Amino acid sequence: MEKASKLTAKKKKNPAAVALGRLGGLKGGKARAEKLSPERLSEIGRNAIKARWDKKKAS
Repeated sequence: MEKASKLTAKKKKNPAAVALGRLGGLKGGKARAEKLSPERLSEIGRNAIKARWDKKKAS
């Protein structure tokens, strides 16, 4: 158990960096979707659905 506690102690994140990354992450998806054409957005959605269904079939 000592190894696990040593690993977690080393991986402390800077709260300011976390907040900044989260802020960009919250904006990113919406901004990207607004830039895409409706056709491209639909294509991405179709590919995502297909990937989910293919994954379920393989299981």
